[in-house]
Amino acid sequence: MVSHAPARNGWVVWLTFAIGMLLSVSPLPQFMEIFRPLWLALLLTFWILALPHKVGMTTAWMLGMMEDVLYGTLLGQNALILSLIAFLVMTLHQRLRMFPIWQQCLVLLVVFGLAQLAQLWLSALTGNRQPTLALVLPALVSALLWPWVSYGLRGLRKRLRIN
Repeated sequence: MVSHAPARNGWVVWLTFAIGMLLSVSPLPQFMEIFRPLWLALLLTFWILALPHKVGMTTAWMLGMMEDVLYGTLLGQNALILSLIAFLVMTLHQRLRMFPIWQQCLVLLVVFGLAQLAQLWLSALTGNRQPTLALVLPALVSALLWPWVSYGLRGLRKRLRIN
């Protein structure tokens, strides 16, 4: 017999995405701008791993479209990047959940790095090419932040019983 528990506190997931969007546009000193973490990618990764039945490709696409509007970039550019991240995380979902946190960081470094390479490619196609190092550093910073984001959101999920 399968029991379906009612969805609880699903609004918290969307609240974290809204906070992630705010963090992604919050002002930083100019020298720190190239170290800005990929907040939406980190949050999307966590919620895909925690709630794969609720958060997936559609969520990634919608967040990416909102991010495109927020940044004023080519419509669909960030949607494609977040969808790529969602696809890779969903493909590696079972393995990632079994890995210790340091291995998760390494895998996410590769996933975020591939997304940043796709971003570089799209930027080159649109004529807005950025220095390569400026696109590699956010992937590294995001991978290094993964343990704190993961533990913090896991605690929030347990405390609020989000399912």
